[in-house]
Amino acid sequence: MNNFWIILFHTYLDKLKSKSFIITTILTVVIVLALTNIQNIIDVFNKDGGKETVAVLDETGQLYQPFKQQIAAINKDIKLTTYNGSEKEAEQKVKKGDIDGLIQLRFNQEKLPEATYKAMSIADSSLYTDLQTGLQQLKMTLAASKLNLNQEQLQKLNEPVAFDKVALEKNAKTEEELNQARGLVYVLLFIIYFAVIMYANMIAMEVATEKSSRVMEILISSVSPIKQMFAKILGIGLLSLTQLAAFLLVGYYSFTRNMESLAAGFGGVFGFGNVPVATMIYAVVFFILGYFLYATLAAFLGSLVSRIEDVQQMITPMTLLVVAGFMIAMFGLGKPDAPFITITSYIPFFTPMIMFLRVGMLTIPTWEAVLGIAILVGTIVVLAIFGARVYRGGVLMYGKSNSFKDIKKALQLTKNE
Repeated sequence: MNNFWIILFHTYLDKLKSKSFIITTILTVVIVLALTNIQNIIDVFNKDGGKETVAVLDETGQLYQPFKQQIAAINKDIKLTTYNGSEKEAEQKVKKGDIDGLIQLRFNQEKLPEATYKAMSIADSSLYTDLQTGLQQLKMTLAASKLNLNQEQLQKLNEPVAFDKVALEKNAKTEEELNQARGLVYVLLFIIYFAVIMYANMIAMEVATEKSSRVMEILISSVSPIKQMFAKILGIGLLSLTQLAAFLLVGYYSFTRNMESLAAGFGGVFGFGNVPVATMIYAVVFFILGYFLYATLAAFLGSLVSRIEDVQQMITPMTLLVVAGFMIAMFGLGKPDAPFITITSYIPFFTPMIMFLRVGMLTIPTWEAVLGIAILVGTIVVLAIFGARVYRGGVLMYGKSNSFKDIKKALQLTKNE
């Protein structure tokens, strides 16, 4: 048993001190800090405090002031200035960067406002949309006055229709809770997806590297291949928890310090202001089980290759399973109660992401989540038993190995021992 712990901690410490791990951790921490300080970063690069200047060429002499009032109510960061020069001169100012855009106001045949917007690029859809909305509201006001509608009648006309949504299911989430859950599950799905792929690949590469350097021949003479396999899986698992703990601590600290600036943006959209404890517990459980599922698969697949170059080809089907589960989960964010999502949540290779999606988005019976966890645990045990047998023979195989037929050869070698 001592040999097991020696390999486990050697795997953990060796990867912990490696340059690739340190660089990856630092880069990811920088990305986390950038995301949680995104509003501050945007403010640094925004000239004029983020305000956008648009020149208004009012051909009617009547629309500028009411249009300016409408825009001020929609977006205070849009600065409108009247322009009395020619259209060509205004276009030159746009090209020089003196102003962000030019909007020409005029009347159509029905004496209602219309406009042409000019800018160096029309990629900024938010500015264009705000200007269009302001003009639309102005048009409605003028049209209402032509129809002799008073202000109260106009407000009635613009008043949103009452449309309430009521869930009849017991303990169903409200619309606000669903929106928060959707954003949170979206972020956590990405974490599970990338972590499972990264750390499972790391295990396969670790095994293949030892085989290619012939270190494996020395190891199997003193430690059984099965102990090696599980020691590496647990060692890399411990490494993944260390790295994720660093990300979460940095992210949480930075997020709490920037709560106000993120409340109306990133934090508000993804619902991080009020994270349900149950959702976080399920996220940890499905992350750990998903890791062990794919790590066990990656370990015995990595044992079949003798060259590092063959690793990616061998584990490609495993990677495609992770990608497929992630894509199904992305579809499920819009329809978490679809029968297709329910069925695939019980397929073990998809369960870590899709069952987590369901428990995060829906109010499902506890037995369904427990059944999904039981299926995962059972699959991990079966894979571990089968994988250990393949691993035991696979580590003794050398030469070009990039076919799944090698699994049969590995099993035969295990029987012959």
